[in-house]
Amino acid sequence: QVQLVESGGGLVQPGGSLRLSCAASGSILSINTMGWYRQAPGSQRELVATLTSGGIPNYADSVKGRFTISRDNAKNTLYLQMGSLKPEDTAVYYCNLRSFPFNYWGQGTQVTVSS
Repeated sequence: QVQLVESGGGLVQPGGSLRLSCAASGSILSINTMGWYRQAPGSQRELVATLTSGGIPNYADSVKGRFTISRDNAKNTLYLQMGSLKPEDTAVYYCNLRSFPFNYWGQGTQVTVSS
């Protein structure tokens, strides 16, 4: 019913920047929460940032001040602007959309921070 397609991942040097996008399509309710999560090999998936349709953001402490989440509600598109990237940011980044009772995930996009 809902599809999430991420783009923008890739290889970047420490201290660099990268912008991720997530395009949502399908039967999307106007009231929802979209977010970014990430998972490194051998680790649990963790929250990076979320943003409600009302514009309320929430960030993991590890990315505060470096990442910015935004969304275009008219286009049903979510963004994550990542700056001052560190090697520990390396992970597969997943787009998420939650609107009771549904919970959707994208396929993930690889972000690698390395020199």
